[in-house]
Amino acid sequence: MTRQEVIDGIVEILQTVRTIDQEKLVGITEETDFIADLNTPSTEMINIASKTEQKFGIELEDEEIDGLGSKVKDIVDLILKKQAEA
Repeated sequence: MTRQEVIDGIVEILQTVRTIDQEKLVGITEETDFIADLNTPSTEMINIASKTEQKFGIELEDEEIDGLGSKVKDIVDLILKKQAEA
């Protein structure tokens, strides 16, 4: 799976989150910040993490989620790492 395919999958997940302005999802890059750029509530990040696990067939540990940065590239790196371990 390429980095762009992972980003596209993340965008699909974010399109289901009503608290995120859908117009901001156009042109998301690895440098997009969930909190600063998308105004994602921190409480919504847990929901996004859960949907990420389902979509990409991975299991994220609590410590991995807690240590996750707020940029798209941080979750892309983690998803690819988890898939490589599987």
